[in-house]
Amino acid sequence: MEKSPSHVPEHAGEVAGRLAGRKEWIALGVLMLPLLLVSMDISILYFAIPYVSQDLEPSATQQLWILDMYGFVLAGLLITMGALGDRIGRRKLVLVGAAVFGAASVAAAYAHSADSLIAVRALLGLGGAALMPSTLALIRNLFHDARQRGRAVTIWTGVMTTGISLGPVVSGLLLEHFWWGSVFLINLPAMLLLLVLVPFLVPESRSAAGAREPFDLASAVLSLAALLTFIYGVKEWARHGFAPVPALAVAVGLLLGHVFVRRQKRLTHPMIDLGLLGRRAFGGPVFANVLAMFATVGMAVFLTQYLQSVQGLSPFEAALWSLVPASGVLVAAPTAAILAQRTDRAYVMGGGFVFAAAGFFWMTQVRTDSALWFCLVAGGIYVGGLVAAMTLANELALGAAPPDRAGSAAAVLESGQELGGALGMAVLGSVGAAIYSRDMADALPADVAAALPDGAADAVRETLGGAAAAAARLPAETGADVLATARDAFTHGMGLASIGAGVVMVGAAIFSFVALRGTGERTTGGDGSEGGGGFEGGDLARAQTGVLE
Repeated sequence: MEKSPSHVPEHAGEVAGRLAGRKEWIALGVLMLPLLLVSMDISILYFAIPYVSQDLEPSATQQLWILDMYGFVLAGLLITMGALGDRIGRRKLVLVGAAVFGAASVAAAYAHSADSLIAVRALLGLGGAALMPSTLALIRNLFHDARQRGRAVTIWTGVMTTGISLGPVVSGLLLEHFWWGSVFLINLPAMLLLLVLVPFLVPESRSAAGAREPFDLASAVLSLAALLTFIYGVKEWARHGFAPVPALAVAVGLLLGHVFVRRQKRLTHPMIDLGLLGRRAFGGPVFANVLAMFATVGMAVFLTQYLQSVQGLSPFEAALWSLVPASGVLVAAPTAAILAQRTDRAYVMGGGFVFAAAGFFWMTQVRTDSALWFCLVAGGIYVGGLVAAMTLANELALGAAPPDRAGSAAAVLESGQELGGALGMAVLGSVGAAIYSRDMADALPADVAAALPDGAADAVRETLGGAAAAAARLPAETGADVLATARDAFTHGMGLASIGAGVVMVGAAIFSFVALRGTGERTTGGDGSEGGGGFEGGDLARAQTGVLE
């Protein structure tokens, strides 16, 4: 069977297909540039928002939308863009996404009002949604050999997670020397490089069957509406607690999602291949990724606040120290790949989740007066375990997807990660907030509460930031007592949230050991039979070689 960039066999012979050369690896490096910047933009405004607020004077609601709009649109359009790339061509969609992302970056840098910045952040989300699934899907078509594809997916996963960690650091560096718009202009050179090099380095790939079908606009609208309303409701629930509007948004999102799934079942060429999603080799890793991102995002907020508000580090110092746990990736990813040579990938994934659980349980021992290294080592353990598991899950799922559905398969993977992150922020954030509020209600003396200005006592009981602001207005000794009590309450809440994350990781490990065992040992055929990566058991060890080779 003749191989071409737009059609790669799905059968076992794929492993023995042609090896990627220098051109393909250079192409991968070029594709990693937009992925790094798109993931950085999720967190790059964390330090810049005070400068944006001073310049554009947004209301409290507008400030929240400036921060959230990018992530909302990015998550809501992933499935649509993945399916669109399968139809019109993934390389073409990467180029369109790069053009939109670059133009929107310039517009964001010179936004003259809060409303215009919110609108441009939505355009950035549109460009990012076009780029993310296409970069992962193109790996499926650039690397026909499963062993090389495993290395490429490892690099993809590492770049994505590193970008989120680098965002605050890059933002802090730029803001020391330039105005807040520089955090957007940094995107421009990479997008221009992408537009110049991709046409020469990356072959076009698309679904031959899907390209003949009209694009299903109704499904696109349904997926966008379902994800936007659900994630909005979950985030508002996490931010403000239970309220009718967030609960209604979650319910509406679930209802629209149900309608979307029913529609997909009736279509000849659906946006999401539900048959593929129902197979262990694809649906299982997607679910594992949801659980991994639940813990990752849910605990990230605690770690950032602990470094700044409990350890007393400046924002830039906290951002630099937060990169230390990310160094666990450098050890975990290649170690997982080496172990995957010798045993079933499901066991290695499960081991990664066990490792992550150990890190989260270590976090339960972090106290207000703990040494900085104690917290950072715990973070390094759970980050390493999570990245090891996620890398293998991504590689397993991408190998199980037919090449002509690679875009929509990658979009489903990434949408699951977004949903997992939103749920983690809501559930674990709510646990931490509830413990903090209860401890502060019990510990804050009545005379101190009475001495606070109107509304300040409620702010003290709700957030550590509110307690710090109130403490600054109190006499030195009283303020120090309030702040110490608030730090103890926050650390207690972080410890219980860590227990929750650790329990979820134990569940993810059990799921990997039981449900994913042997998924990579059978061949995948065009009949939709169960399978993992399109290779025989004898080829599995060779196909799972990692980035160190």
